Amino acid sequence: MIPFKLTEELLSEIEQLIDDRQDDALHTMMEEVHYADIAEIINELNEDQATYLIKLLDSGKTSDVLTELDEDVREAILGNLSSKEIAGELEELDTDDAADIIAELPREIVQEVISEITDREHARDIVDLLRYDENSAGGLMAKELVKVNENWTVLTCVREMRHQAENVTRVHSIYVVDDEGILKGRLSLKDLLTASTKAPIREVYIPKVDFVNVNEKPEEVAKIMSKYDLEAIPVVDEIGRLVGRITIDDIVDVIREEADKDYQLAAGISQDVEADDSIWELTRARLPWLFLGLVGGVGAAAIMGGFESLISQHAILFFFTPLIAAMAGNVGVQSSAIIVQGLANDDLKGSITQRLVKEMMLAALNGLILAAVLLLFTWFWKGNLPTALAISISLIAVIVVAGIVGTFIPLFLHRRGIDPAIATGPFITTSNDIFGILIYFWIAKLLLGIG
Repeated sequence: MIPFKLTEELLSEIEQLIDDRQDDALHTMMEEVHYADIAEIINELNEDQATYLIKLLDSGKTSDVLTELDEDVREAILGNLSSKEIAGELEELDTDDAADIIAELPREIVQEVISEITDREHARDIVDLLRYDENSAGGLMAKELVKVNENWTVLTCVREMRHQAENVTRVHSIYVVDDEGILKGRLSLKDLLTASTKAPIREVYIPKVDFVNVNEKPEEVAKIMSKYDLEAIPVVDEIGRLVGRITIDDIVDVIREEADKDYQLAAGISQDVEADDSIWELTRARLPWLFLGLVGGVGAAAIMGGFESLISQHAILFFFTPLIAAMAGNVGVQSSAIIVQGLANDDLKGSITQRLVKEMMLAALNGLILAAVLLLFTWFWKGNLPTALAISISLIAVIVVAGIVGTFIPLFLHRRGIDPAIATGPFITTSNDIFGILIYFWIAKLLLGIG
């Protein structure tokens, strides 16, 4: 398969076809194009052109296109569709995707759209999903699945599976429930095919099955599915009834969104923003951490001002200030990044004390190696051994403290229920800059005997 590439020439051709209302040519052009690629095209069109193309194409394709569009583009297009047209798109979607789109609609038209959905069971399932918090397994799951009763025979089971599978895009697993709908296990296709047609399912199914509760956080669902290499996982309510399933495509979206959020936090962006957002939105997201950097810089300048006499007698200390600050920030970010990654992957072992001790030993070793190189350089450069020793010993202390701070803060934030990714950005860098400069000049003053 040749990867799709949207060129300026192709986009111009599509725009011209839309403006000239060349419907047949557009149908022919889009017939073999994947819905994700059509979404890429629509994201580049103006609102009128995008709406025209959505209305022109069959709902069987455009419904999937809508799920791939940028949120602002989708909102604009939906605003140009009637309630009946929106309902037609939702009927082609799985319940989880349909519920996501319904949740984005203005409240005043939600009921009208739902009433236009001709498949009433589909509509009920969508409404049911809207009851769940979007940041939960219930808000992530779809209602489409294949389930069988433990009291059925294999023959009855096969017949029912055929009927249910008509409404399921992909059958990842077959779940077994009792008369109350309680999840009991899963059914192996191999066991089903080799069992007697008269055998009851309770003698065939596998009782061991991984599942999550409707209130589970999406991040925890992602960890479970990743750990056990699951393509889908069933979701149960508070009393264990099977109410839906979460598939791997939904989890990939969760992982991507979490990675984007963590990356922005690490870069010092406090809100979820995109490059195309307004200047005001981007400013609100960036300014808080830039302000923190300003405060940190002012604090560092004030600290240096307190050691003015030391700097005046040993001017070389001033020239190494950027190096000390940079090393403190770099070591802190490295330490916090490792801890945040361990917390995200749920593979961090041992107590906080053990982690701090390990990081302190690691930082001390790195500090000794770097300090030795710095000692030789400074000694040969200036020929002043006491000053070179003071700078090198300060570097060791700064690196050790930065490693401890970079380890402790994300662990502390995690215990407090705060996203530890915030600790990998300007927060750690700024705090370690201040601590580093304070420790640097304090040790230098102590070792050089300046009153």
